[in-house]
This record gives sequence, C-alpha cells and structure tokens, in this order.
Amino acid sequence: MNYWNQSPDNVYVAAHRGWSEKYPENTMEGFRAALTLDVDQLEFDVHMTADKHLVIMHDHTVDRTTDGTGLVREKTLEQVRALDAGIKKGSEFAGCKVPLLEELMELVKDHPTITLDLELKDYPTEGMESFAYESCDKALAMIDAYGFTDRIVVNSWSAKLNEYILAKYGKKYRQHLYYPVSLMGEYSLQPYSYGYCVCVFSGQGVKGNRGIGTKEECDMIRSHGLRPWAGTAVKDEETTQKALDACCELITCNNPDEVLEILRAKGKHK
Repeated sequence: MNYWNQSPDNVYVAAHRGWSEKYPENTMEGFRAALTLDVDQLEFDVHMTADKHLVIMHDHTVDRTTDGTGLVREKTLEQVRALDAGIKKGSEFAGCKVPLLEELMELVKDHPTITLDLELKDYPTEGMESFAYESCDKALAMIDAYGFTDRIVVNSWSAKLNEYILAKYGKKYRQHLYYPVSLMGEYSLQPYSYGYCVCVFSGQGVKGNRGIGTKEECDMIRSHGLRPWAGTAVKDEETTQKALDACCELITCNNPDEVLEILRAKGKHK
C-alpha cells in the first residue's frame, strides 16, 4: 500500500502531539481524539527513561506538561507513569498518563491508513551519544516490530543523529528534516541529499519564531527531490492559504479539526 499520496492537491494533515489544542499534548486521550477526525498522520515525541523505556513527551523535562519536575532521562518508568500529564491542560483531564511508545503502537495498529511522524528527542550531545543512539535504535526496532517501517517518517532537530540513522540503516527510514538547515545544528553531510521531507519555515526561521516557507523556498526543497511540509504556524484560513500558495504537501497543526475543515472546503483534502 502507498501511504504517501500527499501532494498540493491532496494535502495531508498531521496532528501535532495529538489534538494538542483541545487535549493534553502527547497523551493517549489526544491521540485517540485526533484519530476520530480522520487525520492522515500523528506527530509525537519520544524520550528514553533512566531504565531504558520509551515514553512519549516533547520536553527534556517533565515540568511544563505534568505535575512533576526533572529530566525524563533521569527518571524511571515508574516515576514517569506516576505523573499527571493532564492536569495542567485542565481539571477535566486530571489523571492522564505519560504514554509508553508501545501504547501508541497498539492504538494505531488497527488504523490501516494512518502514518506517523516520530520525533526523536534524545540528542547525541557531548557525553550523551551512547544514550541517544540507544534510544533511537530501540524506537526504530519497535517501529519495525509493529510493521510500521513504511508508514513512518523519523524526525530529529539533530543533524548528527540524522547522519547516525543514515549510516546505520541507509534509507530504510524516511527522514524528516528542516529548513533552514541551520536549525539542525552542525552537519557533515548535506542533509537535503538524503532526506524524504522538509518542514519549511521562513528563511529567517529560528526556534520560537517560525514562519511559513515561501513558494520559492518550497520549490528549492522540491528541487532536491524532497517533499515540502508546513509546520504549526498553520492554524486558520489565512495561514492555511499561505501553505497552499507555497505548494506544501502536508500541514502539521495543533487544531486538525479546523485545518481539515478549511482544506476540505477548498477541495484540497480527500
């Protein structure tokens, strides 16, 4: 089956950390809700705990999204699972847990057309190389075990980690990259020589200030044989149209309900 039919005429929608505008991000509640919308893709983030379990959380610390504090990598699975990952979104979400990667795999295995955007959050910074590579290898092994190898893009802000994946696995996995290339840090190989897709921010894009790439920027990405995607700056009619004008082929968003409605009204989502 070809899971990758996105194009400027059939723009895919990825739920960023699940339906994160309405539900606690990176929770099973948010992922389940996103699936009811018939999104094309789920985007999520993976960290490894101190006792080598893979959990879904964006930040390196648990502080922002749970009632706890401290680094994910310094906590055991038991400690992470004891946290409340919903209460900060609202009292109605109290009791939500930080999911295991296995839980998400079990959920999506019965959704035959969904694709996944796995963002690896353990980076091979100095002194953390071994931990980051083990985290990466364990995540990819689980993806393979669930039969999702052809249904996933592997996403990292670290060019060093991207190059590790390429060196070890070749082009077995579709790699999700970023524009401008500076967002991925130092690199040895030109990233656009081996990727599959690129989230295109404005040319001056920096973390925390990411616009939507222009048609010219997206055409440049396309000239490398890569697919241009749009990030979470897309959220309403105006920004969706900007992504369409740039011929982006996928939109990652926090409010997939609204973006899907806009695209369908324009005949841009099948």
